[in-house]
Amino acid sequence: MNLYEAISLRKSHRNFLMEEIEPETLAEIGAFYEEAPSLFPGIKTEIGITDNTDGKHAPKGFFGVKAPYYLTMYSEKKDRYMMNAGCICEQLSLYMLTLGLGSCFLGSVSYKKDARTRGDMEFVIVIAFGKVNGPLTRRAAEAKRLSMQELCSIREEPKHWTQSILEVARLAPSAYNAQPWRFVATGSRIHFFSKKKDFTHPGKWDEFDFGCLFAHVLIAADELWLDVDLIRLENISQKNFKMSQYVLSAIIKVE
Repeated sequence: MNLYEAISLRKSHRNFLMEEIEPETLAEIGAFYEEAPSLFPGIKTEIGITDNTDGKHAPKGFFGVKAPYYLTMYSEKKDRYMMNAGCICEQLSLYMLTLGLGSCFLGSVSYKKDARTRGDMEFVIVIAFGKVNGPLTRRAAEAKRLSMQELCSIREEPKHWTQSILEVARLAPSAYNAQPWRFVATGSRIHFFSKKKDFTHPGKWDEFDFGCLFAHVLIAADELWLDVDLIRLENISQKNFKMSQYVLSAIIKVE
């Protein structure tokens, strides 16, 4: 299983076996993090892994999950740092699946002895992970996601590679499964929008969710040998949309 295949199989886990993971596997996770592409390379990030196999080092929080290991993500607090962190964390979660490990994002938790900052880094999220009690994967059809018809407006018939990227974007996880995105497809371009709520900019976890979505886009582009630029187009960003907020566009370049 590679990262692209893991997108269709990944599920969020909350039932873990309190078993040790081989040190070599933990080292592989750290090495993968060091090489994982980010949305905005100018934003520094850092991770730490806590061993909780003795059950004494779980993070605190209402939505906590008992797991043998926790990965903590920190980031510089810069513009769109949550989106950048989401992109990295989703890649980590998918990579864990390729190693036979389940995972779960825990946003509203913290460690008792761990400050909310680490130097110039801001705490972002915890990923609970380990060997799971039960099925490790699920079929793509079992994912509770809105249909493509509900998510995407077609302005020009998308190319087949554009359709492939739209599908992996549709499968991206989101907080409370809110699926805060909408897509507009025009041939070899996909424009991504955030649903407006009572604010003019995406919220904290909406940005993290979009980072997960863009991780899927980057993984699909790599798997399909596509050159994809994720950029903001000025002619779209300057427009005012009644029901949505423009985020980014994926420009797919095929020779």
